[in-house]
Amino acid sequence: MRIDILTIFPPMFTGPLGESMIKRAVDQGLVQITVHDLRRWTQDKHQTTDDKPYGGGPGMIMLVEPIDRALTELKSLDAYQPSVVILTSAKGKLFNQQQAQRLSQSPRLIIIAGHYEGVDQRVTDHLVDEELSIGDYVLTGGELPAMVMIDAIVRLLPGVLGDPDSLTEESHQPSGYLEYPQYSRPESYNGWPVPQVLLSGHHAQIAQWRRRQTGNRA
Repeated sequence: MRIDILTIFPPMFTGPLGESMIKRAVDQGLVQITVHDLRRWTQDKHQTTDDKPYGGGPGMIMLVEPIDRALTELKSLDAYQPSVVILTSAKGKLFNQQQAQRLSQSPRLIIIAGHYEGVDQRVTDHLVDEELSIGDYVLTGGELPAMVMIDAIVRLLPGVLGDPDSLTEESHQPSGYLEYPQYSRPESYNGWPVPQVLLSGHHAQIAQWRRRQTGNRA
């Protein structure tokens, strides 16, 4: 998979994309992630990416022109590879595990991190395939939502997790059930014991206990 990110704050991605599972996936060649500064596609000396909204109102609006130029260039780099263009937006469709699984099947994603008061509506109407939100709250910008989406998507790619079976037992899988409680050493800590059934070695009883412990969020 190839993921391109358009943002006016590229340094925000340095830590999250350079550690842990995502770093390993990049190092192993399982995913290519490139962060692009949207200011590269501006055409004035101030590298302007936003302006006041027509009709008045608070805040600033991200301009359509630099986004259009950026997308045109990025798509031309691999014109034969179909891409899904995503705009992070508070008014977008809710991103969840099913969305992550769907997008993990795409060979290429281009994620635009929205910012300021919003993005020129013509970006939504003509340039992106979908708007996605990570929750019903407002953030300063779309950088954090982009990181969340990338993390959820990349971990689903083949070979990223060492044990592929771990994906089938995770919370928020299509079954709708949340994962059962898990314990490790010691068997008792501070008077808090591990459930005896987990120490029994009886696999059928353990499986039955785990089924009872899972919760359905639906």
